[in-house]
Amino acid sequence: MAYAAEVQTVEDYLSTSVWLDGPGAGEVAESLDIYIPLKLARARKIARRLKQLGVNSPASFHSTQKIVPPPDETDPLPAVEGILEAQRQAVARYERLIETCEGKDFTTHDLALEILADEERHRALFEGFLTHLNELRKIKPLTPE
Repeated sequence: MAYAAEVQTVEDYLSTSVWLDGPGAGEVAESLDIYIPLKLARARKIARRLKQLGVNSPASFHSTQKIVPPPDETDPLPAVEGILEAQRQAVARYERLIETCEGKDFTTHDLALEILADEERHRALFEGFLTHLNELRKIKPLTPE
């Protein structure tokens, strides 16, 4: 469910942004900090729409998505890879929702289109982080001979 995934993402981004440290981690953590309130606002929009549709309280929905801080908090690459996988799932989820609502529920359809555009922008940003972090790994420190 979209609501549960958005709420889970807020929790995941918060913990990852706090514990992540090391080369390249600052930009990733800052980006996550920026997205936390946006994700929370999105979860509110979805919750309001669910209420309008007569769906029970979203508090009972649970997400299977989980991005956790990497075991090595000084290596942001695994966190970025996890975030990218979650973004790919989110894009697919909203594409399915758009398809399901097509011609039936215009309000939810429009909300899903808006969210899909945000998810695609966010995915592109983290693809850039992934490229940057992979480039940093290729740079080997000079060692004295």
